[in-house]
Parts: sequence; C-alpha cells; structure tokens
Amino acid sequence: MVNIVDSGAKHAPQEMEQFLPGDGGKKYKIQPRKSDAEQALAANDFDPFAMRENEHPTTDNETLTHLLKASLGTGILSMPIAFMYSGIIMGIFATIFTAFICTHCSYVLVKCGHKLYYKTRRTKMSFAEIAEVAFQKGPKWCRGFAPVAKFSILFGLFLTYFGTCSVYTVIVAKNFEQVLEHWLGYEVSLRLLIIALLIPLILISWVPNLKYLAPVSMVANVFMGSGLGITFYYLVMDLPPIQEREYVNLSTLPAFFSITIFAMEAIGVVMPLENNMKTPKNFLGICGVLSQGMSGVTLIYMLLGFLGYMRYGDATGESITLNLPVHEWPAQAVKVLIALAVYCTFGLQFYVCLEIVWDAIKDRCTKRPTVVNYVLRTVLVTAAVVLAVSVPTIAPFMGLIGAFCFSILGLIFPVIIELIVCMDTGFGAYKWVLWKNVIITICGIFALVFGSLSAIKDIMKVYSDTPESK
Repeated sequence: MVNIVDSGAKHAPQEMEQFLPGDGGKKYKIQPRKSDAEQALAANDFDPFAMRENEHPTTDNETLTHLLKASLGTGILSMPIAFMYSGIIMGIFATIFTAFICTHCSYVLVKCGHKLYYKTRRTKMSFAEIAEVAFQKGPKWCRGFAPVAKFSILFGLFLTYFGTCSVYTVIVAKNFEQVLEHWLGYEVSLRLLIIALLIPLILISWVPNLKYLAPVSMVANVFMGSGLGITFYYLVMDLPPIQEREYVNLSTLPAFFSITIFAMEAIGVVMPLENNMKTPKNFLGICGVLSQGMSGVTLIYMLLGFLGYMRYGDATGESITLNLPVHEWPAQAVKVLIALAVYCTFGLQFYVCLEIVWDAIKDRCTKRPTVVNYVLRTVLVTAAVVLAVSVPTIAPFMGLIGAFCFSILGLIFPVIIELIVCMDTGFGAYKWVLWKNVIITICGIFALVFGSLSAIKDIMKVYSDTPESK
C-alpha cells in the first residue's frame, strides 16, 4: 500500500515518482507505507520515546531480567500436575497456546499504549491510564465508561498484587518452616516465622526503583534456576517409558488452563517495565524483550511439566517439590533456594501496589515526598505481613482473586482496549482483529469460570480437611 503526496515543486524525475494517467499530467510522489510511529511523526514532531524522561531508566537486559522473574513464579512448580490433567502430548501444545494468548494480550496492551502516546502527546502511561484514554478517545457511547474502566483496573491490580505479596510471605515462611523442623526436630510456629520476615521484607521494599531492583531480580533468577536445576536432577532419574503416561486427557483440560494461565500471567508488571525502559520500542517486535522473555519462560514451563509428569505419573503432587525425597539434603536445598527466590521476587510484585497507591497520593505530598514514599512502603509491607499472620491459609483465597482478576485484567481488558483503539482505523481484512479478540474473550471467560470453581474447591478443602494453622 502506498501514500500519495502532492509534489508541487518542479524537479527532475526521481526514483519512486511517476505521472498518473487521467489527471492532466499532475505529478505525484509515490512513497512506501510508513509505520504508525512514522506517520504520527510526519503529522507533528512529537516523539514520546525521545521525549520520555526517566531518572533511572532500565536497559533491555534489565527489563528482560524483571520479565523473567515476574513470569517464573512459584506457579511453575505446579506445571507437572497441570500436565497430569492435560496428558503429556496435549500439555505441550496447550502450554504453547496458553503462552501465546498471554503474550499476545501483553503485546496488544503495549501496542495500544504506543498509539495513544501520539494521540495524547504523553510519553508514558500505566495500564489503567491506557484503558481510560482508550475509552475517552473512542466512540461516544463508551466515553462515559472511562472512569469505571480505570478504577476497575486499579482496584483489580492492587487487590491481586497486594494479596500476592501476602501469599509470598506465607510461601517463604512455610519453606523455611519445613527445613527448620527437619533439622531441629520440633515444630516451629508459622506465624512467628512470618513476623520474623517483616524487617527483611521492609528492607527489600525500600529498593528505590526498578533500575536498582534489577540485580535483586537477577539474584532471584539464580536462586530459582538453581532450585529448578536440582529438581530437574531428580526428575530425569529413572524415567519410565512414555507409553505409561496418558497422551491426551480432555475431561480435566480446564484444570490445566486454570493452573497455567495464572502461573504465566504477569500483565500487572508489563506497563511499569515498559514505562521505565531506556529504549521502549525494543519491548515489542519478533525479537523484542517481551518475545524473548516469554519464549524462554514457555520452554521452561513445558520442560518441567513434561518431565515432572513423566517421572511421577498419577502420584504427581500439587507442587513438584512435594514429590522430592524430604530427607535428602538436595531436596532441602530446593526449598531454601525457592524461598529465597520468592523473597527476592517480593520487591517486583510490591512495586505494582506501590505505584498504584503512590500515583493516587503523590500530588498531595509536595512536602518531603521521599519521606512520605518510604513511609508508604513500610505501611504497605506491614499490612501485607499482618494479613499473612492473620490468615496463613490465604493462598486459596488468592487463587479465587487471581482467577477473577487475571482472567479479566490479563485477557479480556487488553482485547477490549484494542477493539476501541482500532475502531477509527478498522479491524483489518475480513475483520480478523474482531474475530481474534472474540476468541480471546471466550478463553478469558473460560479461565474465569473454571479457575474460580477450582479455587472455591481449594478453599472448601482447606477449611474442611486441614487442621488449624499453628
């Protein structure tokens, strides 16, 4: 497709120029179609990426490190049981499909953000701001929903990631509890361990920005990688023939998707990472930071799920660490390494909560904003620890919140935003963008329903079968 621009000046014929018949010999210049960014720059000289100001911008590698850490959470340890629910062959293709959907929704969100930067002459926007602006700039019927969209996203993100911080506190404490009880020979109070984590968690929350948090995420990746490495060592020992495992299991396939989607989903950190990049254009693209990170994550998820189910079959535990021999020191090392990895990840998950609350109050804190910011960090971490101490069995409740919020925030909202943003330019040949987004919305509803049902069953199981926490 070409753009035809009137060329009024007289000059010698050049390449890519020609006379078009039927218009009196008027000369036109034929140019190749430009990208959205180039067309926007042609209309005005505003370049949001060149004009973006970040005091401590992150490099591509630092952003990739954060993305890996955000996606490689404790949910990866449940991939073997997910493969048990799907079957060993179906699990491979279903994991690729799930990763593609989650990555595409993140891509759509950032792409829409880039388009809206030019429309609004802003250099960065959060997830909630992108939704608000998309509705404001959309058709008249949807403009009144802009405040509702922004509030819904902010509330959902805060609820999900604040709860995740509390769950991470419990996970760290439980892993150390198991190791300490093994070596000390007596029971250790889980609640006391959670309280003991308050000061270390406050310290990691005081890391000022994502630039300085990058080394912490790198350390977390090393800890998680070491723990997974030891786990793989156990999994590859004495593997049975593949014929002993189910290839396809359609009856429990919904359980597979509910586990995998919420293990991979990291929609809350996508825009904070993009907003803090030194070269935000590199976040997208076939070889961009997003594609690189999610490709690596998908391979690791598939490998662990495949080998875990191959090794333990129907005896696969809800977390693969439950299948490891508890009295061997390498298995104990896995628990310690994963606990340390989760602790280091706390800062990245906490950053989402902090950004939401700080953006809401920073305009009122013009005196000593740095002091107020660090007081806010301390208060939020303390609240998360108090919640964890009060309800150590919070994980199943967060499964319900995650099922509800991540399916809506991570899958449904991004495609709705894309539909609104594309209304003025069209949905492509045969309206493929519209049909594609309808399919993704159905997947989101599917994940919402079955993920919520699974989480409700877990809550009922905890309060009917599990003894009271210590």
